Parts: sequence; C-alpha cells; structure tokens
Amino acid sequence: MVGNTVIILISSIDPKLKTPMYFFLTHLSLVDLCFTTSVVPQLLWNLRGPAKTITFLGCVVQFFISLLMGGAECVLLMVMAFDRYAAVCKPLHYTTVMSPRVCKALAAVAWLCGIGNSLIHSTLTLRLPRCGHQRVYNFFCEVPSMMKLACVDVHALEIQVFVASLVLLCLPLALIVMSYGLIVRAVVRIKSAQAWRKVLGTCGSHLMVVVIFYGTALVVYGQPNSSFAHTHGKFIALFYTVVTPTLNPLIYTLRNKEVKGALRRLFYRDTGS
Repeated sequence: MVGNTVIILISSIDPKLKTPMYFFLTHLSLVDLCFTTSVVPQLLWNLRGPAKTITFLGCVVQFFISLLMGGAECVLLMVMAFDRYAAVCKPLHYTTVMSPRVCKALAAVAWLCGIGNSLIHSTLTLRLPRCGHQRVYNFFCEVPSMMKLACVDVHALEIQVFVASLVLLCLPLALIVMSYGLIVRAVVRIKSAQAWRKVLGTCGSHLMVVVIFYGTALVVYGQPNSSFAHTHGKFIALFYTVVTPTLNPLIYTLRNKEVKGALRRLFYRDTGS
C-alpha cells in the first residue's frame, strides 16, 4: 500500500513525471491498491483464528473488484507496452501519438474492459445454484473457486470463462510481445550498445511486471478445468493478488532513476521546509 501510494503521489505532484509512462503507472498503482485492499484485509482477519468466514456480500464485493482490477491490469500493461513502442520507435511523433487526450482514452478503455470483464463473469458465476455449498477452497472469492460451489454441471461455463480469459489475457499479451518485437527490431538496426542499455532501462521494469503478472494468471485462467490450477490455485492466486502488487512499486522504483530522483526531490523539499 505504501509503495503504490507513493508512486501515485510523486507521479501526480512532480512536474518531471508528467509523462504518459507515469500517467499509466499511476493507474497501475491504483489498480494494485484496489486489488490488494479488496483481498488482504479479509485474509489477515481470517488468519486470527480457526473460524475463517466471509459474508456473501463480502464475497460478491471481492469477486467483482478482483475481476475488475485483473481485467484493467491486463489492458493497462498492454497500453504501457504500446507507450514504450511509441517512445522507442516513433520518438519524433511521440508527443502526438501519446497526447494527453489519447492517454486518457486508453486509460478509460482499460477501466471499461475491467468493468465489462467483471460484469460478465459475475453475472454468469454468481447465478449458479450452490445447493448449500458454502466452503470456498481459496483465501478469497474468484472464478474457479466459486464455480466449485455449484451443484450443477459447469462445463459450458468453464469453456466460456476459458474463452473470455484467452481474449483478455492472450490478446493483450500477444500485442505486448509484438510491441517489444518491434522495439528489438528497431534497436538491432541501430546496432548501438548505448541504445540497448537505454531500451533495457526504459522497458526492463515493465517486462518484469508483465512476466510476473501474466505468468501466474495464465496458469489459473489459461486452461479449462486445469487440475494443477485447482490443486495449487490458492498459492498461485496469493502470488498475483498479494506478491505482484507488492513487487510492482519496488521494481519500478529500484530500476528507475526518474522515480528515485523524484523521491529525493520530495524528501529534500519536505525536510527543507
């Protein structure tokens, strides 16, 4: 929470961070904050004792928010990859391609995709008859765990979730790979070690976040009725709901000179005042 809040603050108040990259990073940090606060408080409360319970309303809220934030993060990471492509491959037209109006529109698309993803899955999953089944085999309410509570055949729903997950996960991931493929091709043509270092410095943090987020999400949602996902799902879910939002600000701040510079300016300004 502290790490993501700091990124939101410094990106909002530091003039040198008023760029598209940090605009999208602010939205990513907001997604991580909402994702974490919808899951972790209940998790910590349930660790107090043997009675690990959640109200139905609380489960619905968790379900809706986690799907919304997960969908928004998928699209945001794709948008950030496009931003890096424009910065590296179209530097002369960058301010036109990534104008403030375009950035706001892309961010709005990410949030709308998250809302749409959440509404579709929530409507399909929460309407399933549970026949008294109330034990969720996970530490929070998500699609695979909630489908297990159903007392009817959910094979058709599993296929629908699988197809929707392919669209929301694989399509953005494919566009991310395409963006970085074009970036690599542009840098190879330059044949400059300095250019390689600049690209790694610019894109390395984003690539690390993409690998962590998509790697774990694909294990859970990328296979219909996966026995591995059902057996180890709670541990994988713990990773992308708690560990990844914690690592994101560390990855961006530790590998980014601009963020560290903004933190120093903020610190010295506060101590000087």
